[in-house]
Amino acid sequence: MSVYSYLFVPGERPERFSKALASGADRIILDLEDAVAPGAKATARAALAEWLQARGGPDERILVRVNGVNTTWHVDDMALAALPAVAGIMLPKSEERAALSTVRARLRPEQELHALVESVAGLVHLREIAGTPGLTRIAFGSVDFCGDAGIGGDDRELDAIRTQLVVESRYARLPAPVDGVALAIDDAATLEAEVLRARRFGFGAKLCIHPRQVAAVQRGFLPSDQERAWAERVLAAVAADPHGAIAIDGKLVDKPVVDRARAISAAAVHR
Repeated sequence: MSVYSYLFVPGERPERFSKALASGADRIILDLEDAVAPGAKATARAALAEWLQARGGPDERILVRVNGVNTTWHVDDMALAALPAVAGIMLPKSEERAALSTVRARLRPEQELHALVESVAGLVHLREIAGTPGLTRIAFGSVDFCGDAGIGGDDRELDAIRTQLVVESRYARLPAPVDGVALAIDDAATLEAEVLRARRFGFGAKLCIHPRQVAAVQRGFLPSDQERAWAERVLAAVAADPHGAIAIDGKLVDKPVVDRARAISAAAVHR
């Protein structure tokens, strides 16, 4: 099943963990980094460990965002990866392959590793990061990236950055990357526009900061009725005449077009 929505949950709010799982998000990210103040890190980690232990067996939806490798909290945070309920780790401030490889070595083979690229250094070393053996996916920390780069907006100002993330993910044979968060929680139109932009740029998922965003994100990454109808026409025409020259809606149907139609059909079926 495709993974379209990643929902952040503050690591110091254990009363929200189960609610996040009930939101329908494909992955929840129990956050020990930015969502937790320095003085509350140890308390949050302990509460998270207690909740994870109570979960018992594995749950593919549960990720933990640990603190960065250069922080004093990282080693203790990584101990949570040994708990069966943890399906993977998100590493913030991902800037080099060596750090990701070290984290990967501490995970079980089936666990996921997500690299959160949110700095200029991370972008400069993006190909190295994407090529990390065992990396699951790259996510874009757009808000922190803008702060680090001194960029004053996250729309067209980041077009080149988003394209680079998509291209390098594709080059490394990773799934399409995860776009950054939408800060407008109650603005449905803005969220819809951001998801549409992410799809157009080639992203395959989006980070969420509130359960109300999850359903809209998931809908936005599914093929539309128009796309499904187009894919059905293409595939039906190919099936009827697999070796002939075919045109759909006045446009020649060649292999890339057929591949896209098949991808749309598969996405519609498997969701």
